[in-house]
Amino acid sequence: MTATQTAEPSVVQVLLTLAALALWVVGYLVVIAPVQQDRAQQVLYSTFREQVALATAPIGGMIPPGAPVAVLEIPGVALREVVVEGTAASDLTSGPGHRRDTPLPGQVGVSILYGRGGTFGGPFGQVPVLRKGDRVTAVTGQGSFEYRVDGVRRTGDPLPQPLADGGARLTLVTAEGEGRFAEISRDETVYVDATLLDEAVPSPGGRPNLIPQPERAMQPDPSALVPLVLWLQALAMAMGLFVWARARWGRWQVWMVGAPVILALAWRATEYAAQLLPNLM
Repeated sequence: MTATQTAEPSVVQVLLTLAALALWVVGYLVVIAPVQQDRAQQVLYSTFREQVALATAPIGGMIPPGAPVAVLEIPGVALREVVVEGTAASDLTSGPGHRRDTPLPGQVGVSILYGRGGTFGGPFGQVPVLRKGDRVTAVTGQGSFEYRVDGVRRTGDPLPQPLADGGARLTLVTAEGEGRFAEISRDETVYVDATLLDEAVPSPGGRPNLIPQPERAMQPDPSALVPLVLWLQALAMAMGLFVWARARWGRWQVWMVGAPVILALAWRATEYAAQLLPNLM
């Protein structure tokens, strides 16, 4: 047997492993992640409803990232989502996020909400199809506020007119793509502007003046790299133990014990890997 013949099976095994890994990542993003997001939405809605009933829902100041701050409803695209504070990739795995350097919906000024277009349920996936005149409702700790869509714009389009004194606008931001793999290759930022029809309420203030780069549109979250490496190391160790045990124990016993562990570790590693993708995907 030549060296070339010996190497061929190894190359095939590597390619098969890479293909399986790619399929796992895609499957996680479009199948498993939406289930996670749906579960997170249920918990967030229960928490926010209780806070509104007790008049403890956050309305300003330094709100912890990931905390529920509003419920967004858009009948035109059958959307009803709890909005969390923060727009980093990790925040947007639970649902749409409120950009922390802007007022909350219903308050004076321009409130900006980010939402994923394809992964983790793609809550804003249909937002680009909204039309002028469509209605958007946001419920916060300060009440219910109705907006009217002014239009959809993309990078390079003219910005909307400045707000009048005491006015309020809601801007929804997401990403869209084209082609067969649009769900996981969204690379164009889309903005939907809507004007508040109700009277705006004042903001208590205390908002940050600047946000870090990972909380801006189409940005990854580099802070996920360290935990990703640690989970990958744990996964590699588990797979090594799996191979070692398979050579000494029965095949089915090893699969029954090792498969759930490897699946759990792969799941956690993929969660952090997903945060290295643009936050609006």
